[in-house]
Amino acid sequence: MKRILKALWETIQPYKKLTILTLVLIVAQIGADLAIPRLIQQIIDQGVRQRNLNVVLQTSGLMLGLSVISAALAIASSLTSIRVSEGVGRDLRKQFFMKIQSFSHGNLDNYATGQLMVRISSDVSAMQRLVHMSVRMGAKGPLMMAGSVVMMFITAPQLAIWVVPVMLAAMAVVVYFSLHMEPAFRAVQEKLDRMNTVLQENIAGAELIKSFDRAAFQEERFGKSNQEFTNSSIRVVQFMAAMDPFLTFAVNLAIVLIIWVGGLQSIDGSLSTGELVAFINYMLATQVPLIFMINLSNNWANGMASGKRVCDLLDEQPKIVPAQSALSFAGNNLGVCEMENVSFAYEGDQATNVLEDVNLQTTPGQIVAILGATGSGKSTLVNLIPRFYDPSSGKVAVNGIDLRQADLASLQSRIGVVPQESILFSGSIRDNLRYGRPSASDAEVEQAAKAAQIHDFIQSLPQGYETHIEQRGANLSGGQKQRMAIARALVVRPDYLILDDSTSAVDVETEASIQEAIRQMMRGKTIFMVAQRISTVLNADKILVLEQGRIVAEGDHKTLMATSRIYREIFESQLGNGVEL
Repeated sequence: MKRILKALWETIQPYKKLTILTLVLIVAQIGADLAIPRLIQQIIDQGVRQRNLNVVLQTSGLMLGLSVISAALAIASSLTSIRVSEGVGRDLRKQFFMKIQSFSHGNLDNYATGQLMVRISSDVSAMQRLVHMSVRMGAKGPLMMAGSVVMMFITAPQLAIWVVPVMLAAMAVVVYFSLHMEPAFRAVQEKLDRMNTVLQENIAGAELIKSFDRAAFQEERFGKSNQEFTNSSIRVVQFMAAMDPFLTFAVNLAIVLIIWVGGLQSIDGSLSTGELVAFINYMLATQVPLIFMINLSNNWANGMASGKRVCDLLDEQPKIVPAQSALSFAGNNLGVCEMENVSFAYEGDQATNVLEDVNLQTTPGQIVAILGATGSGKSTLVNLIPRFYDPSSGKVAVNGIDLRQADLASLQSRIGVVPQESILFSGSIRDNLRYGRPSASDAEVEQAAKAAQIHDFIQSLPQGYETHIEQRGANLSGGQKQRMAIARALVVRPDYLILDDSTSAVDVETEASIQEAIRQMMRGKTIFMVAQRISTVLNADKILVLEQGRIVAEGDHKTLMATSRIYREIFESQLGNGVEL
């Protein structure tokens, strides 16, 4: 809790003046509200009982004025507190977004998309509500309660001693419920995480689900997560619902005590009618803070549960830590790439190495192909080159610089990556192709598109390069998205180009044309090519054959055909014995 409160305090600091102004307005409003019962007492005792019309009229006018002032102060404090809470929400969302941007692949492996969406939306909103309620009700409730109790003792101390124990018991119940509701709200948010993850997977994989006729299975899967979320929500609501009747009973009990004890005191003359009425008003005034505190306790428990989840993510450190005196590649082309005794295991499975004792050296101008069965470590190997991950042991070096000592931005700005899944953003085709290098000219964009064999298709569209791409490229085919992604990487004019099985959705003839155009554009540069089809790698200068994370063969096509049984088996299984190249 201390960590969450500290985070909230730091977030509120930019709005300190507004927060103080809100508190001043609330205190002034409470002062005006607490004065009204005393004025009612004056009207009864000095006006009505004394039959003094002037006192009634003057005091009524003063009450009306205080009511107007109280309403104005309430509106003003509401406006300022809303500005504080909305500002905090905006800042938290920005912090959250920037934190995700700072994460390396190793961090993002720990979170599903649905989990991150819940945290940046539902959890941040819960913390935002907590700030709003704390600034207003968190201040107004206790101050109004304390002020009412003080005024009860001033008005009729002999009556107040009967009521205060009941109020203390009610406040103790609120505290008890608040402490026990936070774990319940956290469970609700965790179930919401799970439900959103299942929902996101269903939306993203809708076509696949239909093609395998698994709608019933997915419906059952979502129904289960939805029911678990519902059950957790019901438990929270039932727990909250038990508090309101108890507090209502406590207030009603206090009113009965006041009427009984106060009535007896009024009959024997030790308490005036005006004092009794004023005391009842102060008693009723304590009911409002109690309601505030109920709402605040609900929001507090929910906000604390969400705050823990948000703070856990904001406190997480990127797995890739930049060196203090990082060496920059600015002004130098990326040349020789070396891997020395590299092994790698993903964080969740440290016992199993995905790569084992990999040694590799490439020189500028080479096309380096990586071939192997699914799960052999091909994508993991190329992901070490832009330092998406650090090796578990060994080192990866470029230009003789260990990447752990290199400036990450200067490295990655010189590497063009085409991942297995071609991600495009909503916007124009031109903006997507310029994504890695916004300053690229139209001619450079078109040159890259021609190399990726996508220029003619773009030109055939009614709006050409200004054609709008839907989210994730939904209005493009798989092959079109892959070629867009290749063009986007080429626009960067990279020293290293990493193609991670990026032509799997295009035909062999188009693939050959793409490879030839890329070879011309990347002359003198290094191309790393991950492939499943052996036809993709036949013309590579160096072919690496991976098996269970180890390089079991290395050389060009002719060398491997003569020396590697595994490569020859892959070749023959895909192209047949009779093929000559």
